[in-house]
Amino acid sequence: MISQWFTIVSTIIAPVFVLVIIGVILQRKFHLDMYTLSKMNLYLLVPALIFTKLYETAISLHEFFTIAGLTLLSLAILYLVARVITTVFRFSKSMRIAFSNSVIFYNSGNYGVPVNDLVFRSDPYAMSIQVIVLLIQNIVTFSYGIFSLQSSDKSFWQALLSYAKLPVLYAMLAAIALNVTKIDLPLALYTPATYISDAVIAIALITLGCQVAELKLKRNLGKVYGSLSLRLLLGPAIAAGLIYLFQLEGITAQAFFISAAMPTSVNSAIIAQEYNNEPEFSAQTVLASTMLSSVTVSLVIFLSTILY
Repeated sequence: MISQWFTIVSTIIAPVFVLVIIGVILQRKFHLDMYTLSKMNLYLLVPALIFTKLYETAISLHEFFTIAGLTLLSLAILYLVARVITTVFRFSKSMRIAFSNSVIFYNSGNYGVPVNDLVFRSDPYAMSIQVIVLLIQNIVTFSYGIFSLQSSDKSFWQALLSYAKLPVLYAMLAAIALNVTKIDLPLALYTPATYISDAVIAIALITLGCQVAELKLKRNLGKVYGSLSLRLLLGPAIAAGLIYLFQLEGITAQAFFISAAMPTSVNSAIIAQEYNNEPEFSAQTVLASTMLSSVTVSLVIFLSTILY
């Protein structure tokens, strides 16, 4: 058991954090342009990954909607638990929003995709599960996440229009359409898409390192500890319950279980900063959860090999 744990840490978790540390070093030495890195991830790398993995996989529409539905259900449960806690302890309105966002928004892209790739050795089916979770996370982040923090001059339809401009949605729809209709994409288009997709792992983790390098951990961490407990412990526990309830098995169960263990998304800190809603608390949860996830994610991976 100890040897299996060591194998997980050394072959899956360690490579992830090596690239994150490289990102931290590069950012502190060269002060890379985070705007450019974020745009490249959001508008090029992630859409290419979503397109190629959904195009290659044999996942059915039933499985697609099952994973999407379970992801939304798990987020809803986490949100309700967070709201109960923030109400009982009488958090301020701004802290209620920040606390809830730190729990329901997790790093399914920069962190989750590389972990999935390493755990399942680039299995397209397993990656498609992670991609669906990533897609739902993006939708929730750029819909509810923005709506909960937006200033008074922003309307629902303006926020919805902003999301409609992102290429991830169209990459998903195009890939599903080509997959379902069995249409072969010309190599002149498919080959560059795979090249871009292959670059996601390294650049995403280095970008995460650059983002972490700009965060600062401060004192008064009581609320941070509460957020970490819900995100890193309750998150995968809820996923395990849903897996049992809906009788998921094999790689589907493993990939969904592991995806729920990811640390708080950097996007939660970014939008908190953008709308000046408890930015220090949000930054602390991102940094602390990313650091502690080296232990909790390795534990969840280990449990997935036993349970499923």
